[in-house]
Amino acid sequence: MSRRRTTRVHRSVVAAAVAAAVLALGACESGSDAPAKAKGDAGPSVVAPGKPGEPARTLSAEEAAKAVPDDSPNAADFSYAQMMITHHSQALTMTALVPDRTESTQVKRLSERISAAQKPEIAAMEGWLKSNGGEKAKESGKDGHDHGHGAMPGMATDAQLAQLRGAKGAAFDELFLKLMITHHQGAITMATDALSEGNNILVEEMANDVIAQQTSEIGRMRSM
Repeated sequence: MSRRRTTRVHRSVVAAAVAAAVLALGACESGSDAPAKAKGDAGPSVVAPGKPGEPARTLSAEEAAKAVPDDSPNAADFSYAQMMITHHSQALTMTALVPDRTESTQVKRLSERISAAQKPEIAAMEGWLKSNGGEKAKESGKDGHDHGHGAMPGMATDAQLAQLRGAKGAAFDELFLKLMITHHQGAITMATDALSEGNNILVEEMANDVIAQQTSEIGRMRSM
């Protein structure tokens, strides 16, 4: 595990521990018959995991809250969400061709799974961008990336999509699987880059979901 990845995992664990402490604090204070705090009582504490090789620390809820690392989105986070929306959209374009062209029940079911997974992922990334000012960042050039198809690994070319639209039966299935495997591999590359270069925990979670889901689907497609 890289040093960058280890730091991100540790940050997530600390954030979870702090959240638990805050919830515990709220529960303690919400009880109407709770005894009054003694003077000088620091309130509930939380055990914060130490970095690799370091012991855990016991912190007050206030100290733990201050210790949570800043996960403000950076350029890589914005770029990943914006580009992956386009990337996923092309996958949906490809799966939409399946019902009228395939003769394989396996390919049809696979395309339905891909569509069912990627539609909500697009919605989640659009929601994240809206909540974090992503459109404003895009307009101002804050992300610093070219979002054209050439910047996204695994994207099918216009010529390849035209060829797919013109295929039927076994020829369609073979080309669909070939293009979709490449498309998934590109998405995994993008998600891996986001884990390495991004800073936001929610983007990290979305990228991990993409890696897990699409790695599994690549295995299914290669076995067809």
